[in-house]
Amino acid sequence: MRRRLRYILILLFSVIIITVWWPVNDSDCNSKALLASKTTKFQVNATKVIVQPWRGRHHVYGIFMIPDKYKQAEFFVVKVQGAGSYCSKQFGYPKNSNDILAEPGTYLVKKFIRTRTALRLIFQGLYFQINDKNNWTLTFPESKASQYNE
Repeated sequence: MRRRLRYILILLFSVIIITVWWPVNDSDCNSKALLASKTTKFQVNATKVIVQPWRGRHHVYGIFMIPDKYKQAEFFVVKVQGAGSYCSKQFGYPKNSNDILAEPGTYLVKKFIRTRTALRLIFQGLYFQINDKNNWTLTFPESKASQYNE
């Protein structure tokens, strides 16, 4: 009985380790190419960051305040120092989120990172790094966005 319990515990521990450390890339575009390109880009740091992965999914995210002229941009890249970069498409243009109101002429973008990625970083001792809003950067390609008029 003890031997079986030991094998079950080893199996569960292995599944948890694999789940937390398994790399996942489900980006909508090539974020590395955009960030490495020499074209001009619009970048903004997060206005607020929430890091509470112990509450479950969708509790690790940054909130960014973006000028209205970027509403028509096809995609953007969010880079979190230590967690990597994620490419996303926009949907919705909220004016308030988590007690943050968008200033006139702006809207808010809320970008999540995976809970397992956040847990991995916390286990590596990087909680304060991902909880710092200066380590969250949202980037729009300026060449496309400059074509849009308000």
